[in-house]
Amino acid sequence: MISTTAIFSIIILAICGVYMLVNFKYDIQMLQQNSYRTDRYWRWLNGNKMTAWRLVDVALLLLLFSTLLNPVLSAIIAAVVLIIKTVMLLRRKYKKPLVFTNRVKRIYSVTAVLALAIYAAAIVLAYSADMKLYTGGQVSLGVLLVVSIFSYAIVTLALWILAPVEKAINKRYYNDAARILASMPDMKIIGITGSYGKTSTKHYLYRILSEQFDVLMTPGSYNTPMGVIRTVREMMKPYNEIFICEMGAKQVGDIKEICDLVHPSIGIVTAVGPMHLESFKTIENVQATKFELVDALPADGLALVNNDFEYCANREVTNVPVIRYAVSSPDGAQFTAKDIKYSHSGTTFTVEGPDGFSLELTTKLVGECNISNLLAAVAVALHLGMKPESIKYAVAQIEQVEHRLNMKRTAGGVTIIDDAFNSNPTGSRMAVDVISQFTGGKRIIVTPGMIELGDKQFDLNRQLGEHIGKNVDIAIVVGEYNRKALTEGILSTGFDESKLIEADSFQEAQRHLAAILTAGDVVLYENDLPDTFK
Repeated sequence: MISTTAIFSIIILAICGVYMLVNFKYDIQMLQQNSYRTDRYWRWLNGNKMTAWRLVDVALLLLLFSTLLNPVLSAIIAAVVLIIKTVMLLRRKYKKPLVFTNRVKRIYSVTAVLALAIYAAAIVLAYSADMKLYTGGQVSLGVLLVVSIFSYAIVTLALWILAPVEKAINKRYYNDAARILASMPDMKIIGITGSYGKTSTKHYLYRILSEQFDVLMTPGSYNTPMGVIRTVREMMKPYNEIFICEMGAKQVGDIKEICDLVHPSIGIVTAVGPMHLESFKTIENVQATKFELVDALPADGLALVNNDFEYCANREVTNVPVIRYAVSSPDGAQFTAKDIKYSHSGTTFTVEGPDGFSLELTTKLVGECNISNLLAAVAVALHLGMKPESIKYAVAQIEQVEHRLNMKRTAGGVTIIDDAFNSNPTGSRMAVDVISQFTGGKRIIVTPGMIELGDKQFDLNRQLGEHIGKNVDIAIVVGEYNRKALTEGILSTGFDESKLIEADSFQEAQRHLAAILTAGDVVLYENDLPDTFK
């Protein structure tokens, strides 16, 4: 018969074990949000290894082995605290929940095995040392707490152990995707890259071309090599005529890697700007990486470049014919937008192109950035032989891409502009410009600012704050990460301090909004930081 003491010990250890596994889940989730890259994961860890959350576990560990309380009471206190923390972790809402891919399952399994091995080894060592001061239960519980405190290190070790396995799996998937693409030599492949605007351009181009062609595009943010490979392997069909491939990059060589697989014949560079400077370091590296797409095009291919951006306009293209397009800097561009008029229902504008080409378009989209993205899509459609009438119809049907200057009206008469996926200086300024044109109600912005801007992080967010201060009536700054920079910029314009609201979370921001919103107001949600940022 099992004694009461044994049952008590089993319950306590089970509670700690569950807490340990939930901690692993959180750390693997952050690893996934950092693209399984140890450099980015450890950059995040530098500010998160010894947070208050983990310091509580350290305090419990010290309590467990202290002489202030008897071991049973210490274990009970630890168990209660860990139950509370486990519930909090399980109930926490994430912007990007953990996706249990096969890779995640492999990492989780190896992590659990490593934790079990560490636990077993520690127990064996402890008992072989002929313990005098502490009970076996104290040691067992203590080891589990130590494993939980350093869960991130065990997850990282699992990732390193699995590296050869993942490399072999990725190689097999790569070869399979290459085989599929080689079997479809007549399919037209269009690559799209840029610091911003590439996802929206992809969606607009897909909608327009679908009027005449069978088109496949990379879904969501499948813009990494593995995302592209997955699209080809799981979604490509023999009857697809066009493949639109979005190409993202965090470092030099990323775009080339995708091009080496898909071999695009048309390439669109939507923008070159100060994005991901923490990894790129310089704007010149950003430029070189984005133009890897253009450099990879065949001699009979076509490049489309957005001349509204300095580091696009000043990049010479000699290996292929190039079409340059622009909205704000039309000099030297073949495709431009004129007579742009915004309203609550969308935008009207005229596309002007070579040889006197002119086409008046109506769209549900708003913002100069969206007009620019449409220009690129229209130019490609014309190049592929689509009739202007078909293009005009398709543009009118295009729906706003979720979280990218997505505009809607609430039942209470409030206009919501959702630009939560935006996190770049140019796009953020354009979004503020859009809200500045609304009249009749309060213009309100809710934003945590921009990220991954390297040593320009503070200055660029302060500049955004200045632009906000000049163009909105109420500003709600969310979170601590960019608070100082944004508030300094906003207040430097003479902005009414009583109209500047600081919120620690979007939930708190929503409560502030609920208290001030009235019919006719317009609210801009500008960016939404991922879970890896405060």
